[in-house]
Amino acid sequence: MSATSNGARDATVAGVDVGGTFTDILVFDEATREARVAKVPSTRTREAAGFLDGLRAAHAGLGRLGAIVHGTTVGTNALLERTGASCGLITTAGFRDVLEMRRRDRPETWGLRGTFEPVIPRDLRIEVAERTGADGTVVTAVDLDAVRAAARELRDRGAEAAVIAFVNAYANDANEQAALAVLREEWPNQHVAAASAILGEMREFERSSTAALNGYLQPVVGSYLEALAAGLNEAGFGGELLVVQSNGGVMTALDAQRLPVRTALSGPAAGVIAAARCAADAGIRDVITCDMGGTSFDVALVADGRAATTQEAKVDFGLVVRMPMVEIRTIGAGGGSIARVDAGGLLRIGPESAGSVPGPACYGAGNDRPTVTDANLVLGRIDGEQPLGEGLGRLDVEAARRALLTHVGAPLGLDETAAAAAVVEVANARLAGAIRLMSIERGHDPARFALMPFGGGGALHVCSLLREVGGHRALVPRFPGLTSALGCVLADARHDIVHTLNVGLDQLDEEALRHECAAHAASGRRWLEQAGVTIDAVEISHEVDMAYRGQSHAVTVALPPEPTRASLAAAFGDSYRAVFGHALDRVPVRLLTLRTIVIGRRPQLDLRVFAPAPDATVASATRASRPVWSGGEWRETSIYDR
Repeated sequence: MSATSNGARDATVAGVDVGGTFTDILVFDEATREARVAKVPSTRTREAAGFLDGLRAAHAGLGRLGAIVHGTTVGTNALLERTGASCGLITTAGFRDVLEMRRRDRPETWGLRGTFEPVIPRDLRIEVAERTGADGTVVTAVDLDAVRAAARELRDRGAEAAVIAFVNAYANDANEQAALAVLREEWPNQHVAAASAILGEMREFERSSTAALNGYLQPVVGSYLEALAAGLNEAGFGGELLVVQSNGGVMTALDAQRLPVRTALSGPAAGVIAAARCAADAGIRDVITCDMGGTSFDVALVADGRAATTQEAKVDFGLVVRMPMVEIRTIGAGGGSIARVDAGGLLRIGPESAGSVPGPACYGAGNDRPTVTDANLVLGRIDGEQPLGEGLGRLDVEAARRALLTHVGAPLGLDETAAAAAVVEVANARLAGAIRLMSIERGHDPARFALMPFGGGGALHVCSLLREVGGHRALVPRFPGLTSALGCVLADARHDIVHTLNVGLDQLDEEALRHECAAHAASGRRWLEQAGVTIDAVEISHEVDMAYRGQSHAVTVALPPEPTRASLAAAFGDSYRAVFGHALDRVPVRLLTLRTIVIGRRPQLDLRVFAPAPDATVASATRASRPVWSGGEWRETSIYDR
């Protein structure tokens, strides 16, 4: 799929999703119409090595690959575990504590306690004299000598990266760019950036937070991708290395090194893209995706064929990223989530996970605490003789039973079967709660949505989840454990451009708005050309964030084909009523932000390649039967080879 190559190299693309427990690979050869898959344990301290091991397990033939599309959790894990780089911040005098003040929110809404430490500590946040007004007027030119001194101080204190975030730089970035030029002269590496180049949008805290998190991740994600590229080149790969963004599109590895914050939900977003495509090809437009991996359960909503998106997300409390991204609700309840009985005698599942090392008790790698996977194994839902991935032998059922009896059965007075059933039931309750949060709380009835379970454990729980949330049908994709890897193959190139308008609707210059849209479209096309990604077509759409005067929260409105004050007012009224049930017809309206989405449609995989052979029958797929615990009793259950 290289834009400059042809022949055999063009024919093959690999999707690689590195999760917390397993690395999943799907390789598709367009010439032979064959797909190969592999699942290997993730190597948390050597992610690049696990990536290459997975490609070899899938017999990818790196020399023939035209493209590798990668979904990664390196950035996500660094944020959640606070293992990013030491980063410094240079900001406007008087605004040193913006990251700490946030929006004056609390970890627990009704709690009186709660602490938060920004990823950039206070001694690495330095103020300099400068000021730009909200209208873009430079009130005070930046003190470049102070910037130079700040850069040296940050460097001496051990900062590996640095960001500049000046007040109102979204309106005029002249001071930021002048300071950035000086910072580059003083800095020993390329890990420096101006906040306005990462997020050119109003809202001081959100812009500063996004820039700070980007700087925090740059050395970590950058070194990982550099090591990965070096390993791939050494193995003979000469095609495109692309990375899935949190918005469900792909970007080049070089762009990912520059803007790693855009990969915060990379892997889960790829799964949603694949689920939406599989459902659409099956004629289903409304889907709730349920991605249950080894460490987490990710839920997303696809309505009328489109995945729900958000412009802002909290990766963890206080760690706010303002970027377009697929809206995903994540809880710590995966197959490797550890079950325990707390001090009050209640059975808890997660968020602690056994991961891939040592893994569930049944892996026999040293963990003696029970997990959801152990419970499913004891209940006969998983075949202990079939390995869950490359490098894993048969599963140790006796070890799973001992773990359940010791840590769940004994404290609660249950035998091994009842203990396992209790673990699964509590896990199902947590999973169902996440589904309700993504549907009912957003005004959607889950009964009209099909559930699409994927990830290694999703399909094991889907029937119980249907009963819990009142659903009626589920669609289980082929290779459910590798759906995110499939999403990597299916993802299109995407570039988002954001520009603050902050103007009253009655003062809008309609011609200037149309000119701005055209400029954004041209910029997006240039990005696609420079990225070198093979595309079949380009699609461009525009949105505006609008609000009534005095409101702090906006409603996103699709820009009408011919944007005028009247058409925008009508579109905003319709969108506001759809969200809140009414409109405030006499209150003035403001346009806050213009957003342009540029999508380059990549060559698409025909999903019929995964269809069964024409002569396939249920009888020929029948392999055996075994007892499985279901509905409160053991039942002899037929086993099929899908």
